[in-house]
Amino acid sequence: MTESDYRVARFDGAVTLLPFNLRERVRELLRADREEAEELRLRVGRPLSAVLPAGERELGREKVTLRDISHLVEICTGASVHSSSEEIREGYISCRGGYRVGLGGSVYLCEGGVGGFHCYSYAAIRISRERRGVAETVLGRLTPGDKFCSTLIIAPPGAGKTTLLRDLVRTLSQGTRTLRPRRVSLADERGEVAAMWAGQPQFDVGPRTDVLEGCPKAQAVMMLLRSMNPEVIALDEITAPEDAEAIRRAQNCGVRLLATAHGEGLEDLTRRPLYRGLFESHVFQRCVIIKNAQGRREYEVASC
Repeated sequence: MTESDYRVARFDGAVTLLPFNLRERVRELLRADREEAEELRLRVGRPLSAVLPAGERELGREKVTLRDISHLVEICTGASVHSSSEEIREGYISCRGGYRVGLGGSVYLCEGGVGGFHCYSYAAIRISRERRGVAETVLGRLTPGDKFCSTLIIAPPGAGKTTLLRDLVRTLSQGTRTLRPRRVSLADERGEVAAMWAGQPQFDVGPRTDVLEGCPKAQAVMMLLRSMNPEVIALDEITAPEDAEAIRRAQNCGVRLLATAHGEGLEDLTRRPLYRGLFESHVFQRCVIIKNAQGRREYEVASC
């Protein structure tokens, strides 16, 4: 399968999560747009839309209904909403094939937080794709003398942080002609990196990668450190002080770190106390900043 065919197939897989009456609208997209589409968006009272690199495009004029989104949830959960209740309370559903559906609408509260949804009014089907080889553009700068430097990937939302993280995990785990393979432990709290289904990753994260999914990142880092004897620990999106403290502790045990953060660049992150503390502690030796240049991603490597 060519890269083009793969990208279209991933899009077509996302379309199968839609109710039948909405699938017809997607057929108006040209093949080139199906290759590049990043999300399908459903909003009650608005037409179905596709998120493309150039922006969001409405598909047709027929408006999405509450019934449409409820039907979508049934399809995504295999008609067993109860079995996915834990994820739904967090605002998303993980689907077979590595797809992820975000949810919005009216929720009800219970002791301890959100209890569930009264109704679903918004949904976003995220079309995750593997990009094998994307790590090759930065790998040499991150592994001088076969030593992996702890690395933080920085980019705004939707710019490809998780895609690069996944391919770096795969490459470090698999090794190359000039780079020895490593034991990698992946703290995949939201299931977006490995996309586990029936106990197996839906995406290739390498032969020497051990995954802990669904566990809060701070707790997962410590569990993996104690149980899996990793050489590298990878995690998506450092967002809380407890995440930062866990990776500091991992660093003190001699483990290399690979993580992501939302931001425009190093200067942006150093203004925030959470990340400034990590840089001052020299947790990371390298940063990869992802930038969008006329619809194409560029990767800049810098020393932290």
